[in-house]
Amino acid sequence: MSTTDVPGAAREDSAARTVTDVFQPRNLLLAGMPGVGLAAAGDWTGLLWGLLGALCAGIVPAGYIEWERGRGTWGDRHVVDRTKRAPIFFVILGSIGAGSAVMLLGGAPTGILAAMLGLWAMTVVLLAVNTVWKISVDASVASGVVALLAAAHSPWWLLGYVLTAAVCWSRVALGYHTVGQVSAGTVLGAATAGVFLFV
Repeated sequence: MSTTDVPGAAREDSAARTVTDVFQPRNLLLAGMPGVGLAAAGDWTGLLWGLLGALCAGIVPAGYIEWERGRGTWGDRHVVDRTKRAPIFFVILGSIGAGSAVMLLGGAPTGILAAMLGLWAMTVVLLAVNTVWKISVDASVASGVVALLAAAHSPWWLLGYVLTAAVCWSRVALGYHTVGQVSAGTVLGAATAGVFLFV
C-alpha cells in the first residue's frame, strides 16, 4: 500500500466507526420502538409502551455491556470474542421477558407485545447461532427495526434498508464481521417482523 492510500483508508475507517456507533442497536431500538408502539396503540400511550420496549431490548443490555466493560470483562461494546457473548444474550432474553410481562399485566396493545415477542425470538436464534458462528447482532437489529416499522406503518419504511446496508458495510469495513455474517443477521432481523405481520 502506498502512503497516498493511507488517508483514504483512515477516512473510511472513521466513517465506518461513526456509522456503527451512531446506529448501534441501543440507538435504533430507542428510535424505532416508540414508533411501533404508537402504531399499535393508535395514540400517545403507545409511545410509552414503545419506550418500555426500547428500555428492555436495548438500553438495559447496553448498560450491562458497559458495566462489564468497567469491570474489564470486555474491551468494548462489540465483544469481538464470540465465546464471551452468551451472557449478553441471556440478559437480553431476561430483560425482554420482564418487559413483556409488564406489558401483559398493564394491558399493552397486542402489536407492541408481538414486536417484543419477535425480538425475543430473534435473540434466541442469535444465541443459538452464536455458539458456532459470529452472526451480526447489529445487522439483525438494524434490519428488524426497519422491518417492524414497515409492518406497523407503511412499506415506505423499507427504504430504511439503506440504513441497514450502511450498518452492514460498517461492520465488515471494521473487521467485526464477514459479508456472510451481516447478511445472515439482516435476514434474521427481517424475519422478526413476521410475528408482527400475523397479529
